[in-house]
Amino acid sequence: MESRVSIIGIIVENTNSIEKLNELLHTYGEYIIGRMGIPYQKKNVHIISIALDAPVNIINTLSGKIGMLDGISSKVVCSKV
Repeated sequence: MESRVSIIGIIVENTNSIEKLNELLHTYGEYIIGRMGIPYQKKNVHIISIALDAPVNIINTLSGKIGMLDGISSKVVCSKV
């Protein structure tokens, strides 16, 4: 299956869900190119971006699972390559 380069943007508002988020990212680790996290103390949130090279169905599945975690939102941007 053809892979795409993409970014999943994640906003964490509930830090109790971070362990589950890290478990998911570990499970899909073979597709992750890189990861950047920024704690934003002023608003008490954490901003995370995950760069991936994966098939579209994997990208969508991971983003959907992340979005189902309590207090965590995610959005995907995919390249055309």
